[in-house]
Amino acid sequence: MKFKLLTLLWVLSVCPSMGQKRLPVDYVNPFIGTGGEMDKGFGNVFPGAAYPFGMIQLSPDNGGQNWQYSGGYHYPDSLIAGFSHTHLSGTGVADFCDISVMPTLQPIEARYFEQENATVEQIIHDRKMDPMGFVTRDGHKGAFDKHFLLNYSSFFQRKTEKASPGYYAVVLNQGQIRVELTTGELAAMHRYTFPGKNGRQHLILNLGFVNTDRTLDAALHIHSDHQVTGFRRSAGKTDHTVYFAMEFSRPMVQHLFFLASEQQADQASGNHLAAALSFDGKESDQLLVRVAISSVSEEGALNNLKSAAGFGWDFDKMHQSTRDHWNRLLSAVAVEGSDPVKKSIFYTALYHSYLAPYRYSDVDGRYRNFRKEIDRADGYTHYHLLSLWDTFRAENPLLLLMQPKIAEDIIHSMLAKYRQTGELPYWEISCTEGGSMIGYHAAVLMADALSKNVGTFDRQEIFKALMQVSHTDRKGLGFYRKYHYVPTDLEKSGTVSKTLEYSYDDWCIAQVAKWMGKEQEYKEFMERSGYYRNLFDPAFHLFRGKNSDGSWYEPFQPRFADYGNPHCVEGNTWQYSFFAPHDPEGLIRLMGGQKGMERMLDSLFNQTSELLGEETSDVTGLIGQYAHGNEPSHHVAYLYNLVGQPHKTQKYVSKILNTLYSATPDGLCGNEDCGQMSAWYVFSALGFYPVNPVDGRYQIGSPQFDRAVLHLPNGKTFTLQTHDLSPASVYIKRMTLNGKPLTTSFVTYEDLQSGGVLECWMSDRM
Repeated sequence: MKFKLLTLLWVLSVCPSMGQKRLPVDYVNPFIGTGGEMDKGFGNVFPGAAYPFGMIQLSPDNGGQNWQYSGGYHYPDSLIAGFSHTHLSGTGVADFCDISVMPTLQPIEARYFEQENATVEQIIHDRKMDPMGFVTRDGHKGAFDKHFLLNYSSFFQRKTEKASPGYYAVVLNQGQIRVELTTGELAAMHRYTFPGKNGRQHLILNLGFVNTDRTLDAALHIHSDHQVTGFRRSAGKTDHTVYFAMEFSRPMVQHLFFLASEQQADQASGNHLAAALSFDGKESDQLLVRVAISSVSEEGALNNLKSAAGFGWDFDKMHQSTRDHWNRLLSAVAVEGSDPVKKSIFYTALYHSYLAPYRYSDVDGRYRNFRKEIDRADGYTHYHLLSLWDTFRAENPLLLLMQPKIAEDIIHSMLAKYRQTGELPYWEISCTEGGSMIGYHAAVLMADALSKNVGTFDRQEIFKALMQVSHTDRKGLGFYRKYHYVPTDLEKSGTVSKTLEYSYDDWCIAQVAKWMGKEQEYKEFMERSGYYRNLFDPAFHLFRGKNSDGSWYEPFQPRFADYGNPHCVEGNTWQYSFFAPHDPEGLIRLMGGQKGMERMLDSLFNQTSELLGEETSDVTGLIGQYAHGNEPSHHVAYLYNLVGQPHKTQKYVSKILNTLYSATPDGLCGNEDCGQMSAWYVFSALGFYPVNPVDGRYQIGSPQFDRAVLHLPNGKTFTLQTHDLSPASVYIKRMTLNGKPLTTSFVTYEDLQSGGVLECWMSDRM
């Protein structure tokens, strides 16, 4: 009861319109997922201002260097080192945080720019900084490992921090400067309110600021007392360059360069470059800054900046425009119920689902492609940050259902890479292949779009691209084709995961071949889609690694989940042994039929949650050995439907929804992963989930709202209506679809697209 009360108070504190009819946008709490703990999982999301699928993510950076700072910000921290314009959305790696800006009233000194690796205790003691408001989750001050901190960093009090879609605000302790941030699709605006009209006001523009990456080069050009441009090139997850253009509402009276390798009166360069831009405080207590970025050039950034010209210097107008756009998108899924906490979790999940991927092409369509050449996206918007291993499961299917134009342009973006490099993306960021993860899950997105007739594509080009990606030797794929599984003695790591995921991707390719009338390729890839069976060990009823001579790899411990695990990637064989979404009947037969499969699922959820291995930070959100904090488990609770035990699907889906998500900063039990963690919640809270996105079936779980209405892009509406819903009523007694009894455990894509009503009568008994 105490936890529920604290959660409700949190929701009330971040939703300002409790006294009036609240819009979906009012329920969004961007702080959900910004906290967490090592053994329970970090959401790694950022709380700052963002536009749906936009180019800029303008958010505060604490300066921390551990995994929990992958998005630049970790909620328990109370120090801000700057506000930068690019952030990753809940990934398990750190990068970006480009073009860092920080206001200050302190006199400018060169020592400000000596970026040090220090503990918070050292900073507080050595620099006599005000620690007010700096309290960690456990109530101790300074309990963090390492930060990259600068002397102009400032503590802040949590009560001054506000965030909502398209808006972020905080008051810095040092100088009592109020910071407000907002952004449109291509340009952002800062509003700094200084306490009183006196002295000099400064903006620290730090192009050498890093978030575990390193700055390779940077430059700054002063064009006038109102405008600067420049770039930052950095190497982290990828080597990428961000060009920027920046305009000020008041004239600069001075600029100073620091740590420059080369400098003249109005320009400088260097890999640690920073500048102090000074303004006359007697003129006004408010300073506004407009910023745009580009992958192409400073000129491209200037062109993008012109897109904000219609807002002038009206910060509130830009903010309202972005807020209205967010509300339009969120309102397309209208949920009804009396629980404001559950609505906050839901609409925040939908918000997180619509942050990524990010726009990469400029206002004129130009972008810097995979060959680092300037290219143009003709007839589509080019997107990047394609975390496909994570997102093919629920995030991309959600976009295909509710945002089909985004889903179409993602595929056009992937095909652009194929034309430029001869390859499809795996885990792509800033038009660079990150190299992470396994599988070739572009196949899932392409097959899903083609199966549902979404988008206009050159199908022959798609087929050629899929043939190419499936015939490389990347990460054991050559061994997979030769041995019909990935041998553990040859590939060394993750061989079970690779075999199972390649098999699913091959099934998706087989469907594309079938639709195109390519019978030979259809047979070939259907055969390959069955290779997963070659690693099933009937002695354990689990999948395990096998050597090239056909012997089982030893040692074998199903709960082992260390990095470098010879069997699995970011998981163990308990979590992976239920992954054959394309062939559930075949998997059930391997498990000993429906009763055998049910027993294995029961064992998964009911055994010890202890993991073996020294590095298991990706395996979190445990219910037994089920791990909701990482993607391989996300479909598993729905498999009970396939063995005639839907009440167990309803039981465990409801348990996951209500115990592993909350409306607090630690409300995500694992990395958000560019929308996947939240898209799972969106689907599941509505009452259905795409176990295999390409087969067009959504398995029914346990709906969480009295009523939900999907306003589909085709103009139809699909309504999910529950009766007798309560916290204890998680079981479905009976269902009707458009007034007729529903005798299957699923609804189809065609059911949704045709419009209609799915009614569920709920009960607290199985």
